Amino acid sequence: MNLKQFLNEEQDPKAVESILEKINSLLTSQEFVEYIAVQKKPVMNFSPDCIALTNRRIIFCRPKTFGLSMDFQDYSWVDIADCHIKESVFGATFFMKTIRNHTNMMDYLPKNQARKLYQFAQEIEEQMRGLRREKDLETRRASAGGVTVNNATPIIAQPQQFQEQQKPLLIENEDPFALLQKLKGLMENGIISTREFEEKKNEILSRV
Repeated sequence: MNLKQFLNEEQDPKAVESILEKINSLLTSQEFVEYIAVQKKPVMNFSPDCIALTNRRIIFCRPKTFGLSMDFQDYSWVDIADCHIKESVFGATFFMKTIRNHTNMMDYLPKNQARKLYQFAQEIEEQMRGLRREKDLETRRASAGGVTVNNATPIIAQPQQFQEQQKPLLIENEDPFALLQKLKGLMENGIISTREFEEKKNEILSRV
């Protein structure tokens, strides 16, 4: 691994080299380090704390016993709810919160390094929010189990690529206005999209 790629914001080379050696032994298959920020206190600090960002998690690294041992706290990106920074005269503090409201932070980070942490975290957070939304929607659809009209045709719980192949709704024995209420409830609960609701609504009204 090229050490120079982690020294672009004037990180302490010795600290980066030391932390990389330890973190590499923790990485899983297909996991790699993206960025390392090194704490810089206004007083002498021979074993600074560090934050390492990989493509899969945030790792807080805190040396103990004068650097002879290391305390690692890691958090998967999919569990991160929010990351932000707060700048002051002596640097910046990086804050992190998980979707389960667990928090962690590190102070005395150089401002330019903290901003890089924040920038990278925001990009990953957006990706993870999208994944969580998709997972939540899938869970809602699965728990709903589909709504059957006239015991024949399910309204929901079909992947997008199969939606165009659905047969017309069978509503001969179903009150169309009651059916519209059901559809509206599914839309409001996020189980079907607005576009799906409009398509089904137009189909029902065309048969009234």
